[in-house]
Amino acid sequence: MKDKAKVLSENENIVYHIINKYTHYFDKDDLYQVGMIGLMDAYDHYKEDKNTKFSSFAYFYVLGKVKEYIRNSNMMKVSKELVKLNTSIEKAKDYLTQRLGYIPTDDDVALFLEIDIEKVRQAKEANHLVMSLESENEQEQDLYNKVGYNEIGYSEDILDLRKELDNLNEYDRNIIIKRYEEGLTQSELSKELGINQVKVSRKEKEILTRLRTRLR
Repeated sequence: MKDKAKVLSENENIVYHIINKYTHYFDKDDLYQVGMIGLMDAYDHYKEDKNTKFSSFAYFYVLGKVKEYIRNSNMMKVSKELVKLNTSIEKAKDYLTQRLGYIPTDDDVALFLEIDIEKVRQAKEANHLVMSLESENEQEQDLYNKVGYNEIGYSEDILDLRKELDNLNEYDRNIIIKRYEEGLTQSELSKELGINQVKVSRKEKEILTRLRTRLR
């Protein structure tokens, strides 16, 4: 195994890749520090004889640390309160849409609820974050269930799966990443790839079948 500092430097991009989607809600420097702790943990537990690339092994350590930080963050607790406010905002939007005959602006909603416009924006952002995290967890669980595993963690089975994902050609890997990491629907992906949804569905099933076969 290479020198620790060199390995951390070479794989720092893993941290940036994972934290980038959360920097709108949490301090980027804090996220980076948490991600690097995960990367250092991965270095301490990595065994070269397992025939798994360090980057594949480290990915889940970094992701786990970042999500743990988000769950335990005080900002997240505040966001939960704002999510409740978002329910009131959505009800107000439905009411105002019927009454005004058009979709109300944030200013319209703030005026109707008699709250500051910034509160409306914060509530919408908080709701988006919670929904994003829930969606990511469902997508990750769905992917691993589809290839035959029911537990996400640092086990050798999961690391083998990550290695097989890395071994896919660029086109196939892009489909899996778009569907299960970025959360695109088959319809959205079909438009991006310029093919119909049926072909996307068939291709996705073919890739998952191939992964399942390799992991048996």
